[in-house]
Amino acid sequence: MRTQDIKYPGETGAVIAYLARPEGDGKFPGVIVVHENRGLNRHIKDVTERIAREGFLALGPDALSPFGGTPEDADEARELIGKLDPDATLRNFLAAIKYLKAHPSFEGKVGVIGFCWGGRMANQMAVHAPDLAAAVPYYGSQPAVEDVPKIKASLLLHYAGLDERINSGIPAYEAALKAAGVDYRLHVYQGAQHAFNNDSNPERYHPEAARRAWQRTVAFLKRKLRT
Repeated sequence: MRTQDIKYPGETGAVIAYLARPEGDGKFPGVIVVHENRGLNRHIKDVTERIAREGFLALGPDALSPFGGTPEDADEARELIGKLDPDATLRNFLAAIKYLKAHPSFEGKVGVIGFCWGGRMANQMAVHAPDLAAAVPYYGSQPAVEDVPKIKASLLLHYAGLDERINSGIPAYEAALKAAGVDYRLHVYQGAQHAFNNDSNPERYHPEAARRAWQRTVAFLKRKLRT
């Protein structure tokens, strides 16, 4: 696997990102990895590397690029996330699709996987990017129901059974997905909390839910993104 820190042009200027891809001179489908509200930290870089090991060109953009990138202090990162312009931030992530499609190691389709804050972003990217082939939001806030018919991507939705706040939006979202004929799969992991995939957070990490969700995610992305 090869990794490098890169920048690509976005709405707010240069977007800092972490790129990982398999060894060799092959071409691969693209996957955008969207971080939690702690920014592009070591955990998300590790997730980006895991995606690359599965045979994808994986890109982890840093939403905090307008502030110079993710700070070391997680609380500071969370405060800065709240100061971002939502529309400009979304466009920065949409620009990642264009970057991957132009990359010499790209072939196939582009998908996105996002966690917590990034799960919401993954849902929004599905709404606003008709050329996105697949989206995997982990416990992400749902888009407005009137926007659901815009979704062209296939969806794999992961939710934590104990995540009452996020889960309250599931019924309306699922009804809208069915009404719009969107291709989706939805899984709720009983006994798991919000952020159950984050193995750097022992208070939230749920090994069994994380393992099952990851297996489903990898199989889904391989099925939807390879031509």
